[in-house]
Amino acid sequence: MRDWLWTRLGLLFWLAANSAVWAQQTAKIPHIGYLDVPTAAADPDRVVAFRQGLRELGYIEGKNIVIEFRFADGKLDRLPALAAELVRHRVDVIVTGGPTGTRAAKTATNTIPIVMSQDSDPVGNGFVASLARPGGNITGLSSLNVDLAGKRLELLKEILSKLERVAILGTSTSRSNLRQQRETELAAAAFKVKIQYLDILSSKDIEPVFKAASKERVDGVIQLAGPVVAAYLDELPRVAAKSRLPVMYYQSGFIEHGGLMSYGPHWRDLDRRAATYVDKILKGAKPADLPVEQPTKFELVINLNAAKQIGLTIPPNVLARADKVIK
Repeated sequence: MRDWLWTRLGLLFWLAANSAVWAQQTAKIPHIGYLDVPTAAADPDRVVAFRQGLRELGYIEGKNIVIEFRFADGKLDRLPALAAELVRHRVDVIVTGGPTGTRAAKTATNTIPIVMSQDSDPVGNGFVASLARPGGNITGLSSLNVDLAGKRLELLKEILSKLERVAILGTSTSRSNLRQQRETELAAAAFKVKIQYLDILSSKDIEPVFKAASKERVDGVIQLAGPVVAAYLDELPRVAAKSRLPVMYYQSGFIEHGGLMSYGPHWRDLDRRAATYVDKILKGAKPADLPVEQPTKFELVINLNAAKQIGLTIPPNVLARADKVIK
C-alpha cells in the first residue's frame, strides 16, 4: 500500500513538473510581419530599435516570437504583393515602416491588426478615424511631419540669414505631401521667402531636381517626408553636397549619411515604441481601442563635416540647441 502511494505521488509530481513545459511547447508562438519600403540595409537601426523594444518587453526572437521581414527595396509597386504574402502567412500583427506600407497592408487585410511605426498624418491618410479612437484594425504612432514643416524652414533660416528663395523637394504621389507643402508655404509667407516645388518620383529625379534648384539660384532646400526619398538616405546627401546646397532633412538618418541638418521626431524611439503596441495586441487589446501616440522625443541633428564641405558656418546659438553634432 505504501509503495503504491509513493508511486502515485511521484507520478503527480512528475506531471506537475512537466505540465509547464508541455504548455510552452503546445502554445502558439506569435508571428509578426514587418513591412517597409527601403532595403533592409538602408536604415538598419530602425529594425534594431524595434527588436530592442520587443526584448525590453520579454520577447526573444526565435524563442517566443517570430518576425517575418518584407522589404520592397525602394520599389513601391512591390508593397501590395509583400503585404498579401504576410496575410497568407497568417501573421498575428503587421508592423509598417511608413504610410505607403500601411496603405498596402490596409488593402490586404481589414482583420489582422496593423501597427504604424510612424505616419505623418494618420487621420488625413485615412488610416484611423481619430487619434484617440482609431476605430479599425490600424493604430500606432504619428510622426507629426505635417506639423513640423514650418519649424524646419524656421531653423533653415536661422543658419542662412539671407534666406530668400527655397526649393521644396517632395513626392507628389504621397498623400501627405500636399499637406506638408502647404504648411511649408505658410511658414515661407510669414518669413517672406519665395519657394519652388521640385518633384522626386524615383531615384532618376534626384540629380535633375538639384540641378534645377542650382539653376534657380535657391539659397536652401527643404526635403519633405515621403516613401520615395526614404529609400535614398545616402544618395540624396551625396548629390546635395555636390550641388553645394544646404538641405534641411526630416530625419536624422540622412545626416548620418552625410546630410547637413535635420529636425524631427526621434525616429528610432518611434520604432522602439511600436513594440509596445505589438505587445498589447498580442495580449488581447484591439487596435480600434488603442489611441495613436504622438512623438515625445524630438531631435535637431547637425553635421559639421557637411557644413564645411559646402562652405557654411553654423551659428553658435543653433549648435548649442542641437541634440547631436557630427564632427
